[in-house]
Amino acid sequence: MIEYAIYKGEKFIAEGTADELAKLLNVKPTTIKWWSRPVNSRRDKGNRKIAVKL
Repeated sequence: MIEYAIYKGEKFIAEGTADELAKLLNVKPTTIKWWSRPVNSRRDKGNRKIAVKL
């Protein structure tokens, strides 16, 4: 399984699989996967949640 680390700006939020993080953050696992896409990083102005694949 792929593990992700979630950040909001420079602040670390959580780490885990897409399913674990989805339950923790009350979103769908597909949302976690979207946060890891390059397009989401390009749109970030410093306050967007970003998922980094580990």
